[in-house]
Amino acid sequence: MAEPIGAATIDLGALQANLATIRSRTSSTIAAIVKANGYGHGMVPVGRALVEAGADYLGVAQLAEALDLRRHIPDVPILTWLYAPGTDLADAVEAGLEISIGAPWAIDEITAAVTRARTPARIHIEVDTGMARGGFAPESLPEAAQSLAKAQARGTVEIIGLWSHLARADEPASGETQRQLERFADAEDVLRRAGVEPPIRHLANTAGILWHPDTHLDMVRPGIGLYGMSPEPAVASAADLGLLPVMTLTSTVVAVREAAAGTGVSYGHTERTEGSMLLGTVPLGYADGIPRSASSRGPVTVGGVRTRVVGRVCMDQVVIALPDGAKPGDEVIFFGAGGPTADDWAAAAGTIGYEITTRVGRHVPRTYREVQ
Repeated sequence: MAEPIGAATIDLGALQANLATIRSRTSSTIAAIVKANGYGHGMVPVGRALVEAGADYLGVAQLAEALDLRRHIPDVPILTWLYAPGTDLADAVEAGLEISIGAPWAIDEITAAVTRARTPARIHIEVDTGMARGGFAPESLPEAAQSLAKAQARGTVEIIGLWSHLARADEPASGETQRQLERFADAEDVLRRAGVEPPIRHLANTAGILWHPDTHLDMVRPGIGLYGMSPEPAVASAADLGLLPVMTLTSTVVAVREAAAGTGVSYGHTERTEGSMLLGTVPLGYADGIPRSASSRGPVTVGGVRTRVVGRVCMDQVVIALPDGAKPGDEVIFFGAGGPTADDWAAAAGTIGYEITTRVGRHVPRTYREVQ
């Protein structure tokens, strides 16, 4: 059997420690977000570890994710919020998933699903307070509130929650978060006047938990912080926040060559060596999740020495500068424990840490370090 040429090691103990750090910031119920395959870390093992560590809820975006999660984790509430018109929601209703409703058509879809499933739907009402993305807009909420009140009275739905999402919580000085909180309260009043009073109100993401305690309400939804990354490194690094890296992405040097000064490296010769340089080829590239936009900048660690990508990132390979004495077979840490951080890679690629871990390909094997 061929050995993998790269690996993502997931430290479940670090994940649980991050949950504990986040829990220390709030007294609210915690819905741990494990969407996008657990931010690239593996939805099911991550979900199990978080529940074991005391997460009260799990949350995923897509319905298929939620159904898969329910098959593996049967006894914890699961919130899901992303599906298209025409989606058959009956299986989700029957599985007891808590389904978000944020558009008039979704009320009709839920009603039809309840008829087929022959059991009430557990729902959360999403309202748009400033993202202009999902949820009932203020002008459509009064009519929706009446429809939802009727559905509640008929026993078609059990209304569990009211929620929205913060647009600028990672900017602590911005007044937008307070304005969103005020719009959320307005939406709550509209629903209350219609006789709808969801018992669980939730608004805060990781940034909200860290920097906007007024947004904690009844439940919070940490995501990025669980995985050891900061929502905004310019405000506070993960280390500043007491968060530990969870994913460590590694590979191996497969070739070493001494390049003379002026040698063009990789496609387009966008970089030439300024002097003689020891170069190493590593068999991970942008098909594996190494961002091409980090060409000539992406940091790596070899033998405890921090170095970097040289030239363009290729589809399946990358060339790096090597420290003296490096040889084929040496481990290369792209990010994680003992190496640069995912946020370092995000800075090199001009993106965010979320994208760095979620883009690591599924064909890169995940190995799980159990809690010690």
